[in-house]
Amino acid sequence: MALAGHNTFGCSVAGLIACSAIVLLCSSGVMSSWEEWWTYDGISGPSFWGLINPQWNMCNKGRRQSPIDVVPDKLLFDPYLRPLHIDKHKVSGTLHNTGQSLVFRVDKDTKQHVNISGGPLAYRYQFEEIYIHYGTENIRGSEHFIQGYSFPGEIQIYGFNKELYHNMSEAQHKSQGIVGLSLMVQIGETPNPELRIITSTFNKVLYRGFSTPIRHISVRSLLPNTDQYITYEGSTTHPGCWESTVWIIVNKPIYITKQELYQLRRLMQGSESTPKAPLGNNARPVQSLHHRTVRTNIDFKRQKNNLNACPSMYKDMYYRANRWSSDTGLLIR
Repeated sequence: MALAGHNTFGCSVAGLIACSAIVLLCSSGVMSSWEEWWTYDGISGPSFWGLINPQWNMCNKGRRQSPIDVVPDKLLFDPYLRPLHIDKHKVSGTLHNTGQSLVFRVDKDTKQHVNISGGPLAYRYQFEEIYIHYGTENIRGSEHFIQGYSFPGEIQIYGFNKELYHNMSEAQHKSQGIVGLSLMVQIGETPNPELRIITSTFNKVLYRGFSTPIRHISVRSLLPNTDQYITYEGSTTHPGCWESTVWIIVNKPIYITKQELYQLRRLMQGSESTPKAPLGNNARPVQSLHHRTVRTNIDFKRQKNNLNACPSMYKDMYYRANRWSSDTGLLIR
């Protein structure tokens, strides 16, 4: 029973922890915004995003959250899904170490923007950001899982609905506002040439607040050579977890070398004087699907006839893999 005149919020353990976090932030004299303060672990980690900031309540209460674990047997083949289209031309921007992630943002004065359309999208989306997620070890790094398997890293390409909204800030709160392209990152000897443009700058963003310009990058060239994808309705994977995102998971990884991954793992969460922990392991845990439909343009029956294999075997090989075979066209272990 609550006492009259007392706030019952403090009675819950989660509430006490959230209150403690707020008190610590305020008492430290640091007037940081919430966007700078959240992390991927501890009392400011994913379990508490929706508690420490009321504007992020979807992080705890939402039912269309991301990332998810893609289960092949539950995919719905949709023959009406179109090929994805991304403009060819290149754009320039800046790579930032935010202390939570490594983020590329397109220059605001860009004259010719890159549009993303087709696929499951009913509108044109303007490319704005790239988020790089990765682990400090090879066994875990991607946010999206494929039947329980996590890749060493994941690159997420974000764009906003330019036909309905003016910018990313407005669109992220609105229906059909955001598109997220997910590229799984695997270790290989032949890295993606466009990714190398980004990886070559890692030594310039070692600490929080560091940034460096990147000129003339092609989003289209960053994608692997495949038209196959998986799509579902979800959210941004960082606060405030807005359920405005159409996710497109490309069904083929891109590659990064061991040396490039080593350089990436040298990045730190803190400043040069107070480095804190490594920037890696910046992945939100997998969220419940809550009966959402996950669609694909991969026709398993047709693939079965071509490969003379049963559909369940094909699915298992196709999604649980971590290496691409040019002989069979499949992802394999």
